Amino acid sequence: MRSDTALLEAEACRSVAPYAGTGRRPVPRYRQRRISARQLVLEGGRRALHTVRWRTGSKGPLRSRFAALRVRPAGVRIRRAYAGGELPVCWLLAEWPPGEPEPTKYWLSTLPGDIPLRRLVRLAKIRWRIEHDYRELKTGLGLDHFEGRTWSGWHHHVTLVSVAHAFCTLERLNPKAPAAA
Repeated sequence: MRSDTALLEAEACRSVAPYAGTGRRPVPRYRQRRISARQLVLEGGRRALHTVRWRTGSKGPLRSRFAALRVRPAGVRIRRAYAGGELPVCWLLAEWPPGEPEPTKYWLSTLPGDIPLRRLVRLAKIRWRIEHDYRELKTGLGLDHFEGRTWSGWHHHVTLVSVAHAFCTLERLNPKAPAAA
């Protein structure tokens, strides 16, 4: 996500302006000031950072400093989607590597509030797995080979590719499966 994404603190609550007696009744709104993800993390400062090691890479352990805060997304689209309702409370995860003047990456997650920071970081950093699986879907399993013209044909093709991918994933995770030659 972008560092200028508008957010509210998790404690923000909706309030209703007094009804003047004429016209439409006021709609409950969040009256608190919206703040960017970058500014929210900077206000928390370096004392809110925790060093987390999320996995071991080819050059050793991968680690960095992270801040995790509970927030409510407050962009125009999400406010319209939740018009008249409570905005969801989410995790704002920010990576602030040592030596950098400010955070470099941000993620917004709807995972439960009691999730450990290490697991939250590991899930945020799993992009390599997604890219690898997508490449496998396209090259090895034929996701990009569909040349039909109908939606039902495309749906059938994608369903079969997804089933093949699930099978390959289960085989890869099965400790009793024979090793590939």
